[in-house]
Amino acid sequence: MVNEKSGDRLKVRQIMVDETVVGQRLDNFLRTHLKGVPKNHIYRIIRKGEVRVNKGRIKPEYKLKCGDLVRIPPVRVSEKGEEPAIEAGFAQRLEKAVVYEDSGLIVINKPSGLAVHGGSGVSFGLIEALRKIRPDQRMLELVHRLDKETSGCVMVAKKRSVLKSLHQQLRDGAVNKYYKALVFGRWPSRKKVVDAPLRKNVLKSGERIVNVDDEGKKSRTEFRLCSRYNGYSLLEAKPITGRTHQIRVHCRHAGFPIAGDSKYAEDEANAGARRSGLRRLFLHAERLEIPNPDGGPPLRVTAPLDRELVSFLETLV
Repeated sequence: MVNEKSGDRLKVRQIMVDETVVGQRLDNFLRTHLKGVPKNHIYRIIRKGEVRVNKGRIKPEYKLKCGDLVRIPPVRVSEKGEEPAIEAGFAQRLEKAVVYEDSGLIVINKPSGLAVHGGSGVSFGLIEALRKIRPDQRMLELVHRLDKETSGCVMVAKKRSVLKSLHQQLRDGAVNKYYKALVFGRWPSRKKVVDAPLRKNVLKSGERIVNVDDEGKKSRTEFRLCSRYNGYSLLEAKPITGRTHQIRVHCRHAGFPIAGDSKYAEDEANAGARRSGLRRLFLHAERLEIPNPDGGPPLRVTAPLDRELVSFLETLV
């Protein structure tokens, strides 16, 4: 926990960090203490220097240390009545989407179309909804991200120690992620790997576009051909690195964009897929393999394809 010198959120707060939040990013720390405040506003007050750590300006990605003194400026926090309501049906679907849970970790089969967190015009995402339907849970933090259009396994930590451990394992490449992707065309069975550096660009509109670029970051995805259909190929993709839109861009770079990808596939091809019933990106984070800290077999968690994707495959047989 933290020691707050003032409980009035409309006044300056000075919060002393203790061991329970050591290692947490500053932006995530502020989102916890400024519930209801838009994400872009939080980044704005950091950028303007209104948030201070040990009396100095700081970046949003700074990781807190024990004994840090965080200054939080006066910020209006939304009243409970102003928060977006979570419909009972949605809450039930979210709980049913939990495919694994223990004392420190939740894995959720995130539906396509749901952002993992709020911001950029989205009032709430997976993590905000989960916190609201589980108000007694002391801590819930995203371990990693998944594109809004992509469905499948998302890890949420219930303990700081689990969050730090999984972050380290992700950096070390110890957590294996496996995706199912349906691409346009006949993927060659000999095609096993795409090694192509990726560079992220942000357009004036704020949209993120990723391209293969020699000056980009090293990126590698392993592929396995699962089956072929008339005009399509079903692949298993295992990203070795974790770049933004990596699988989507690597598939396009190989000449086989993912079906339903409005950003990286041709409009005409997507229109044909829509006429056959596909109205979303066919990319699904199907499986996770997480190392066992005791040295035993890894934890394997699987999230089944949703009915829309299964139905679309059935139309191709």
